[in-house]
Amino acid sequence: MAIDQKMQRRDFLKHTGHAVLGGSAALAFPQTCRSAEAADDRPNIILIMTDDQGYGDLGCHGNDKIRTPNLDHFASESIEMSQFCVSPVCAPTRSSLMTGRYNYRTGVVDTYLGRAMMHSDETTLAEMLSKAGYRTGIFGKWHLGDNYPLRSIDNGFQESLVHNGGGIGQPADPPGNKYQDPILQHNGEAKQYKGYCTDIFTDAAIEFIQKNKKRPFFVYLSTNAPHTPLQIDEKYYKPYLDMGLDETTAKVYGMIENIDDNIGRLMKKLDRLRLSKNTLVIFLTDNGPQQERYVAGFRNRKGSVYEGGIHVPCYIRWTGTFQAGKQVDRMAAHIDIVPTVLEICGAQADTNHKIDGKSLLPLLKGDKPNWPDRTLFFQWHRGDEPILFKQCAARSQRYKMVNGDELYDLQNDPGESTNIAAENPEILAKLRKEYDDWFADVSSTRGYAPPRIQLGTPYENPVILTRQDWRGPEAGWGKDSLGYWEVEIMTPGTYEIRFRFLPLAEDARAELQLASAAGVLKLPKGSTDCTFSGLRLEPDEARLEAKLILSEKTIGVNYVDVIKTD
Repeated sequence: MAIDQKMQRRDFLKHTGHAVLGGSAALAFPQTCRSAEAADDRPNIILIMTDDQGYGDLGCHGNDKIRTPNLDHFASESIEMSQFCVSPVCAPTRSSLMTGRYNYRTGVVDTYLGRAMMHSDETTLAEMLSKAGYRTGIFGKWHLGDNYPLRSIDNGFQESLVHNGGGIGQPADPPGNKYQDPILQHNGEAKQYKGYCTDIFTDAAIEFIQKNKKRPFFVYLSTNAPHTPLQIDEKYYKPYLDMGLDETTAKVYGMIENIDDNIGRLMKKLDRLRLSKNTLVIFLTDNGPQQERYVAGFRNRKGSVYEGGIHVPCYIRWTGTFQAGKQVDRMAAHIDIVPTVLEICGAQADTNHKIDGKSLLPLLKGDKPNWPDRTLFFQWHRGDEPILFKQCAARSQRYKMVNGDELYDLQNDPGESTNIAAENPEILAKLRKEYDDWFADVSSTRGYAPPRIQLGTPYENPVILTRQDWRGPEAGWGKDSLGYWEVEIMTPGTYEIRFRFLPLAEDARAELQLASAAGVLKLPKGSTDCTFSGLRLEPDEARLEAKLILSEKTIGVNYVDVIKTD
């Protein structure tokens, strides 16, 4: 189990003479947490998050083209958080959703090139609930690290069926992986499955619920749909083509309709198992839509800190406890989910880490709580670390500062059409100051050096490095990209390192550099791999460089397999 793995890792690091940075979150809780035997009255938790589904991608939000009957019905049974915001892109949202902390505290600043790896000393919701006696399972997209100690199974999830990287078919995946019959990672082992990815993830979640119906469980169903590539059976998207929609929108809507079908199946399973009244179900999305389409009047889309990029649907259902059909208009965000769930479940927060969010339970219970206005912060742009006032927003209940010099009155202008900064300099100055203080605070938490992928542990061997997590000024996903990996060699021993790459169009040579180990191999035209054997390595923090030297350029490889052989 994941919690046990973290505890074992502490012992492993102790015995090998390595410092334990930050400590294991699983050990940070007081002994007052209730055991599984005493937790039967606590609700199960199902957290559903879809990928690149915007606020306007629901029938109940005024979209008269899309067909989402199950989600619309779910919305009618739920409380809607109508002013709910997330980060402009997926991995930052996911780190905040799992920790209750702003993503810049966790090490996650972007979606790829080593910037979407969350430090393993962060405490996840899965770890907190595991410690409180919950069974925990993730099904779908993790996107916070593919290698030990950054995987979902290393961070609180006892059952894990996920894809690598940010999406199926990306460079973190095996070559040629698709949404149909995909290769997925089941508890750290690659396995090919039959069927469509969203169906597979939902089937696995339902099976997990069935197995754990007699004890509290936490299910994180995080679909990679409707993220690109837009792959879905024609039966789902053809009706939208027949409506006259363009092919891209038709396929997105078809993928969402498939999600809707699966959520319908999941809700019916809860009913059949008589679990609906004791299960808290939360539905949200990770950011705005990737492509241009109906956005319910909001400005811009994914990647933007305008409302179209960060304002998403959020519905919370607890049948028989929360009032169905209620709307809460108080501003809330991804960082609020962890403290809300912890309070509902009676679970302990990690006292070693500051939680930025606030429990929404007083609002959800229907009270009229004292709920002071607050300012929440959102920022994202490409790069290894954020830049002050670049692509940022500070949002209070009514006003929103964007990029330091724009101000919008969201109460009267939710579409952010009129910049009122000139008429309200004092409001702008206040939000600028709050943002400036926040930026300094989150940046001082740990800085922006990336987590290191660990080599030579008993928890992952071989370690497969991909272009998802390499770094450097020339790193990318193109065929001529060149990057490196920041790693830590954990144990002394003999290692074998294999390069895998596209067939060479000419004779070339491969060059390896890793701490004290270096090597050069000659490669004939047509080669697709090579292996450096018998490498003696000592514990060290190092940079792994894997290069292909061609006649006119130097490029990187696609995969590096690191195997401890002794």
